[in-house]
Amino acid sequence: MKVLVPGNHLMGGLLGQRDELLRLIEAAFDDAEIHVRGNEISIAGPQAARVGKLFEELVVLLELGQNLDPAKVGHTIEMVKADERPSEVLTAEVLRAAKGGTVRPKTSGQKRYVDTIRDNVVTFGIGPAGTGKSWLAVAMAVQALQLKQVNRIILTRPAVEAGERLGFLPGDLMAKIDPYLRPLFDALYDMVEPEGAQRLLDRGTVEVAPLAFMRGRTLNGSFIILDEAQNTTPEQMKMFLTRIGFGSKAVITGDVTQVDVPSGRSSLVGLEHILSGIDGLAFVRLTNKDVVRHRIVQDIVDAYERAAPVSAAEDSRR
Repeated sequence: MKVLVPGNHLMGGLLGQRDELLRLIEAAFDDAEIHVRGNEISIAGPQAARVGKLFEELVVLLELGQNLDPAKVGHTIEMVKADERPSEVLTAEVLRAAKGGTVRPKTSGQKRYVDTIRDNVVTFGIGPAGTGKSWLAVAMAVQALQLKQVNRIILTRPAVEAGERLGFLPGDLMAKIDPYLRPLFDALYDMVEPEGAQRLLDRGTVEVAPLAFMRGRTLNGSFIILDEAQNTTPEQMKMFLTRIGFGSKAVITGDVTQVDVPSGRSSLVGLEHILSGIDGLAFVRLTNKDVVRHRIVQDIVDAYERAAPVSAAEDSRR
């Protein structure tokens, strides 16, 4: 199979500095023979068609102005192996961020996640650290606010380390809850410049509060994000879900491998079985393939997943 790249000017970005991206592709498809001559790429072997499709998808990304790096090429390889179209996933725009960048899904799982948020009233995003659960949820919230689909954004999180009792911490309410909600603040500042974010907070357009402060309220016209939901009890989750009012949308994120709730009774365990079949409510499960932080984060997640069955077996023998 041959792939003709439309223009020599694209070859540098396609192959990478010192051909590092080409080497990455060769390692992923070690039974394929890849030869580059000018702007023509010849591929032979059992997976020639799939490798050819990969190069074609990468060329599309380059033509759309995207820069290729090892992480993006790695995610593109995973998508092509799963018979997905990376050019459709990686060019989907969620939001123009304040710092000049564009928020886009970086994996097919992330694309499914943002599409599910857009199409449902309540979305549960479950997955390991580094999969963009909270970051993309905040991006979708800011987009909904900009499009006037909602009147405000509410960011909440269980303050489990303080047992939801924040009185012993110094300062006013914002100072007390800042350590627990800082990840959501950081995501908000990525989407909106700090001055704009502060104006939204001052006007109450963006509200940040621990989960305990949601009790007794009905939240209409709001985009509500409950982060770190694995640290809520079943009673807290029921309380939160029954706060959702008219014109609102909720995203609940969590990682069932990082449960810190003191009782050990995480609301996320078995919840999909309880809520399955409800129209407008959906679960999205992200995996280690959706990790978009440093490569070592994905390796760490993989290592813990491999160790989990061994630990469970050892516990059962004790």
